[in-house]
Amino acid sequence: MIQMLDVAKLRGFRVPEAQDVCDPRGAILYALGVGAGLGAINEQNLIFERDQVVLPTMALVLGTPGFWPMAPELGWDWPRILHGEQTLKLFRPLELGQLVNGRIEIIGLADKGAGKPALVRAKRVITTPTDLPIAEMEEVWVLRGAGGFGGGRDLEGPAPVVMPDGPADTYLDLPTAINQAMLYRLTGDRNPLHVDRGTAQAAGFDQPILHGLATMGLVGRALTHLCCNGDPTLMTDMRVRFTAPVWPGETVRTEIWRRGEVISFRASVPERNSIVIDGGEACIGGFRKERDA
Repeated sequence: MIQMLDVAKLRGFRVPEAQDVCDPRGAILYALGVGAGLGAINEQNLIFERDQVVLPTMALVLGTPGFWPMAPELGWDWPRILHGEQTLKLFRPLELGQLVNGRIEIIGLADKGAGKPALVRAKRVITTPTDLPIAEMEEVWVLRGAGGFGGGRDLEGPAPVVMPDGPADTYLDLPTAINQAMLYRLTGDRNPLHVDRGTAQAAGFDQPILHGLATMGLVGRALTHLCCNGDPTLMTDMRVRFTAPVWPGETVRTEIWRRGEVISFRASVPERNSIVIDGGEACIGGFRKERDA
């Protein structure tokens, strides 16, 4: 039975803080989890210890307790929760061997009405052990059918990205594996929606779907290849709006529009003519000294 969002329970809930190490093994597992090595592009620097580099989107899985909306204290109907939006802003590059502390806070709620969704915006910050900021992320969770709790209708946050008119400047197709979601679970997100058919069907899907953040990581790989000459440290900002699921085994097309250091992008599954990420925007300029101030 669908229940409206319990605001008092949410405000009393504290997402557990978490600590991670960005080690070579974890970076390789993450890269494989977002499909590295499957496409016809050279990604040896992501999966081989010699001159290894870290994808910037790995920040999305560091310093997190996992899929925290499953916490029983919240009482959410978590199989019906959708990941609506995600942002990532890096203040310094991820480094191998780096210790990472993470904390999450709820920063916004929206009520779309009785029987309609409730929206929850959370912010996560990861820092070094000396509290220097590494990255800041915001995520929007769509709680289907949980509206009607009496909150404001609009969720505060950045204005949506206006996509350019006209055809994309270029695009890249990257495949996913049949077991892509199973691999991605090794990064820490154990939501059964992505591995168990019964849970997926209870959520309204025919089969398990790929994690939204796995799709975002795949698109980040495409941006690294198309815009950064394979150097992931050049990408410092990325934001997406998830619009449809990817089924493991499908090929994802990333289209880009260049505007100097700002890149607009969209991702789709051509065989289904389905847009899976829209309103995407990234900053490709590397780290400047003021970022480390």
